[in-house]
Amino acid sequence: MTAERETWSGKTGFILACIGAAMGLGSIWMFPWRIGQFGGAAFLVPYLIFTFVLGVTGLMGEFAFGRSQQRGAIGSYEKVFKERGISGGAALGVIPVLGVSGVFTFYLIVVGWILKYLTLSITGAFNKIDIPAYFGGVAGQTESILWHFLALVLTLVIIRMGVKDGIETANKYMMPGLFIILAILMIRSVTLPGAQEGINYLFVPDWSYLAKPITWVMALGQAFFTVSLGGAAMLVYGSYLKADEDIPSSALNTAFYTTLASLLAALVTIPAAFAFNLDVQAGPPLLFITVPFIFKMMPGGYIFGILFFVAVVFAAISSAINLMEVPVEAIMDRTGWSRTKSAFLVTVIGFLIGIPLDLNLNLFGIFADIVTIYIVPFGAVLSAVVFFWIYGSSKAREQVNKGAAKPLGAWWEYLAKYVFTGVAIFVLIMGIIMGGI
Repeated sequence: MTAERETWSGKTGFILACIGAAMGLGSIWMFPWRIGQFGGAAFLVPYLIFTFVLGVTGLMGEFAFGRSQQRGAIGSYEKVFKERGISGGAALGVIPVLGVSGVFTFYLIVVGWILKYLTLSITGAFNKIDIPAYFGGVAGQTESILWHFLALVLTLVIIRMGVKDGIETANKYMMPGLFIILAILMIRSVTLPGAQEGINYLFVPDWSYLAKPITWVMALGQAFFTVSLGGAAMLVYGSYLKADEDIPSSALNTAFYTTLASLLAALVTIPAAFAFNLDVQAGPPLLFITVPFIFKMMPGGYIFGILFFVAVVFAAISSAINLMEVPVEAIMDRTGWSRTKSAFLVTVIGFLIGIPLDLNLNLFGIFADIVTIYIVPFGAVLSAVVFFWIYGSSKAREQVNKGAAKPLGAWWEYLAKYVFTGVAIFVLIMGIIMGGI
């Protein structure tokens, strides 16, 4: 199986795919209001520290774990446990796979809403509809099922084409396109009359927030979220890496460009929201209610609205591909089935489980909370324990350093084994206590 395993064409394709995996919808609506809510630029201090110290450490771990075992989470856990004479590795590896699969199940429903809103922007419907009422007529309603299905089909088409021809090729087009569109929209947003207040909201620091523990906790949660640490998603992408690829460099580039994209998204939405006196702390409705209002009122809003939702579709689909690849690889690994057969099965199961969530937003919220507050953070903890403790921190560093232009020293072992693993446990506990961070 190892000899036949698919691989990325090279470092660039891998990094673009990882940026796509991390740069999801949450970066567009959660990252902007958190900056403003927790001290503006002051929030960026702990956020950047956590992202580039802990987040990058976690990324290197998941990349190296997958590459060293040439398997996804289930197969990797199984191999490591067998080497130590321990049983139950495969069963434990199911947990992070279930977490990511759960995210995939509800996330594709949201991708469907995005596809619907792209069609609304193309047809110019924002000028003709009651936007808040319209969103309520799609989310939690029968119409959501059709758009959910279309989102699944689009993701399926890319996944069944494989790692290099499907996932990598799609991201090679979508990620540069995403950055170009966000840059254009950012220029338009920050030049609107009244936009300066929004820029101040994002970047004028209120240093008193650094004395508040909640700022550091939220920045930590955002850092883990930004680089998509959950114990399976980045691990499976790492499993397709060639032995000579530079993992430390790839992890740093992934964190840098994902953070840059998040900042660009914040500069698109927040200054424009201030310019039109709209609620910048609307949470999820920011994307589906506040933003359409912006383009409804903005000169040239028709064109900019289309560009914005094209960018959001790119961000959404690139993440959906990564989420779907986790259960697809797991089925391929455990059954020996073809990629096409496995992808179809995942699509059908995801669709059937998702239908009740399409029809009931309360059920949608409960399901999403269980997955994101409990299962996914627990998966991140499990992978850290298995790779840095059971497999061993010295062997983990050896795997990270394979192909590295600047190999990491022994200090990294302490950072990964004690600091990162301890913080991952802290993120899990605080998420449960606070109902998500």
